[in-house]
Amino acid sequence: MSARRSNLNRLIASSAASNLADGMLQITLPLVTLGITRDPGAFASVTFVGRLPWLLFALHAGALADRLDRRRTMTLVNLGRALLLAAFAGVVAANAEQLWTLYLVAFVLGVGETLFDTAAQSILPAIVADKAQLSKANGQLTAVERITNQFIGPTLGALVAAAALAGSLSASSAAYGLASVALLTLVGHFRATRSEPAPRLTTDIADGVRYLARHPLLRALAVCVGVSNLASTMMIAVFPLYAIDPGPVGVSKVGYALLLTTMSAGTLVGSLFAHRTERVLGIRRALLIAAASFPLFSLLPAVTDSWPWLAVGFFAGALLSGGWNVITVSLRQRIVPDELLGRVNAGYRLLAWGTMPIGAALAGVTASQFGLRATFAISAAISAVCLPIVYVAATDRRLDQARAGVARVTTPS
Repeated sequence: MSARRSNLNRLIASSAASNLADGMLQITLPLVTLGITRDPGAFASVTFVGRLPWLLFALHAGALADRLDRRRTMTLVNLGRALLLAAFAGVVAANAEQLWTLYLVAFVLGVGETLFDTAAQSILPAIVADKAQLSKANGQLTAVERITNQFIGPTLGALVAAAALAGSLSASSAAYGLASVALLTLVGHFRATRSEPAPRLTTDIADGVRYLARHPLLRALAVCVGVSNLASTMMIAVFPLYAIDPGPVGVSKVGYALLLTTMSAGTLVGSLFAHRTERVLGIRRALLIAAASFPLFSLLPAVTDSWPWLAVGFFAGALLSGGWNVITVSLRQRIVPDELLGRVNAGYRLLAWGTMPIGAALAGVTASQFGLRATFAISAAISAVCLPIVYVAATDRRLDQARAGVARVTTPS
């Protein structure tokens, strides 16, 4: 086995452990919150605090990803998350959790996520030398991420949390620790090579922002994901109140986890076949189909509280949109020079993820004033904006340039 293939397998193993921890937390943290409050505004505020670091620190995370060893950053972040959750598990075991402790944990985990995810999206080109294979490698990583993050993680988290919330938090801590060990086994150099000494951090950040702002295709895709994530966060921030008994859907904690896994099942299939979908349909058609499916996730709970219909609809929507991340991440990795990749990824994610706290805040306001179904309907309407954005921006010429690895496209089509 080649060293690069071995490194990819180790990265996949680390991703599996890290995303297992993430998946368990998707269930555990809302359940801890439900034990403190069922007020929609207060409940959504935890999601707001957890997503706020993407708005505050994403650009700094990108500059650091281009300055520091990306493997080391990912390792240290996972170790920090493991220690934080071990301490929080002790707080929960002592029944001493309060809303402010959840805010603290959610915010620190969010800061770690900005650092880790930006470095993780920037490390793959150092492992996969052939850029034509990036879509396939990203598809494998995304598939593993979905299996552990949204299949195994939530179900395991719900099962363990049903017995003891502190036990679920401790299991997440252990998984982050294992992810760190797997990262330490990577062999090679994972710091971006720069042609000249690094300037001030603010200059580095400005270079990344400028590159993204001048690239019409990447800029439009980032805006589209920002709109979609704002809408999806509006939905998911209050969905546990709608789904978990005594909410209208009326499922148990384990049933809620299983309901979420239907999205994961669709995303998994879509991700695994993304490179084939890209080849058969072309990037433009694949992106348009994905964008058209975005509103489904919020529209379904707006019109039904039947868990079978929700499960079928979530699966179908995720199947159609599953290739989006694989295709768009691969495009960035093909287009952007390695010494800029961390900063451009961070700028992209500032637009894509920085809208999440806004979505959580909107969810708290709309759910308190108009109810949960109205919140879901508004979310669906917002996400529908993505389709015209993609239709206008993702022209065949721009996508052909992206496939060819053209580094900069600054002229309008």
